[in-house]
Amino acid sequence: MKKTFIKTIAAAVLTVGLTGCVNDLDISSIDPQSSPNADPMGLLAKCYATLGLTGQDGGAGNGDLSDDEGESGFYRTTFNLQELPTDELMWAWQTDTDIPQITMMNWNSSSIRVQWAYTRLTYDITLFNNYLTTVADNEENSRNRAEVRFLRALHYWYMLDLFGKSPFKTEFNITELPVEYSGAELYDWLDKELTEIEPLMAEVGEYNNSENFGRADRGAAYMLHARLALNSEVYTKGAVRDYQKAIDYCDLLINSGAYDLARNEKSGNSGYAQLFMADNDRNSEAMQEIILPIRQDGLRTRQYGGSVMLIAGARSSQMPVYGMKETWTCLFAREALTKKFFPSLSDVPLATEAADASLSQAEVAQLDEQYGTTVADVISRAGDDRALLYSGCANGVRKTGTDEISGFTDGLSPVKWTNLNSDNTAGSDPSWADTDIPLLRFAEAYLTRAEAKWRLSGNLNDALADINELRGRAHTRLLASITSEMDILDEWCREFFMEGRRRSDLVRFGCFAGSKYIWDWKGGVAEGTSVSSHYNVYPIPADDIRNNGNLSQNEGY
Repeated sequence: MKKTFIKTIAAAVLTVGLTGCVNDLDISSIDPQSSPNADPMGLLAKCYATLGLTGQDGGAGNGDLSDDEGESGFYRTTFNLQELPTDELMWAWQTDTDIPQITMMNWNSSSIRVQWAYTRLTYDITLFNNYLTTVADNEENSRNRAEVRFLRALHYWYMLDLFGKSPFKTEFNITELPVEYSGAELYDWLDKELTEIEPLMAEVGEYNNSENFGRADRGAAYMLHARLALNSEVYTKGAVRDYQKAIDYCDLLINSGAYDLARNEKSGNSGYAQLFMADNDRNSEAMQEIILPIRQDGLRTRQYGGSVMLIAGARSSQMPVYGMKETWTCLFAREALTKKFFPSLSDVPLATEAADASLSQAEVAQLDEQYGTTVADVISRAGDDRALLYSGCANGVRKTGTDEISGFTDGLSPVKWTNLNSDNTAGSDPSWADTDIPLLRFAEAYLTRAEAKWRLSGNLNDALADINELRGRAHTRLLASITSEMDILDEWCREFFMEGRRRSDLVRFGCFAGSKYIWDWKGGVAEGTSVSSHYNVYPIPADDIRNNGNLSQNEGY
């Protein structure tokens, strides 16, 4: 089964059933219904493959969506919208298409990167609807159909979170345009849909093993349901406050005994670091925490929008060995992220002189050891295993404060992701990553429960025990008390930075738009500034509104 799901199957479908034709990302029309040999397991594999791949061949060529295949994947398109406008990361190359608009929070209904995410999500939903329409609803197919319904719910959650509403359809046909579901309507549907499919899925943790790792079981549904409930007040504009439901689902996960936090060091790599290494699908320490991964494999799932982006994007050629030869020099940490680990930037161990361009990785590593600017030095100085940042001398001297956006060294390098195995050997291919992406992991249950307890009771210290569970795993100082809601928000950042969720957390705390929380380059100025509240959701692409009269634009666009 593992081999089936780690490969892409040529089974893409027509997408006119859910979305209009966005000019810059037209849909490829590869229709399995035209073939009498459509295989239910092949269709199921394609449903899972669309999480981690962008087409039929891998890398580039024969993509599901046209234009730049490397930019069109599920994870990369959503990651860009969830991370690049926030206080965590910046994309160094501001000449790339639509990057300045995303960075500075001034996108509009014609923004290309917004269109890419919207089109990928609606394409995938149509793929899932095709499966559910094509594959018979019987006892034999019950579990597989429940998994596809979960994947569809996951994508509708992303639509709800990013756009505040969605074109909605649950059947595959080419004759009816989707209707529009408001945030409250979509929340209600997701709540009911997850409740209905949960008992049909495999038991909690059943797929959390080497054979079926990567498939969604009941634990994945519980975690998504808890995430949905935690955001209920945002999604329904205050009409629903399902915080007890969030707590209840987290209790089911935490008390199940099926998962645990990755705690034990291996070959100098902390339990936390092992979650983001090349063998996180084979290393039991990491696997016990990962509820649902996006499968990546350097030999069989080659694409530029998953863990390749996360690893290569944050690396330069002289940086310490990381299991790949790709160096994109694109991603760097904003000052605000560095301050989550170093409230005083002067405490960061920082190289003051760049390594000579002729030096090798090994020679630069020796210099970093000499200067005290290795990643291990940063972790030690921060007193937190999660401070996976590089401040050394490779390919230039890095800054701690982001006073300009001129290149890769304008901030520390976030080296959370690597293509090294937990024994420090390299992954299977130097150009492609083996590292699975933990889309849902057990740590989220602790932070979700912590925040939900506070929101339900109003007592900040009701969150203390669960937050300290994660801080203990990170070998950082335990908190005696929580004095501000920002302490909880900051913990979300320290635990989950660079994992494609930061915008959601900021919105829930009222900190994404507005002036409650200001960070470097928010709103397009170096010191940060307030932005309009309409940026809390992204616009519906203008082309899709023109093509479907059932859809309306979000306020402010």
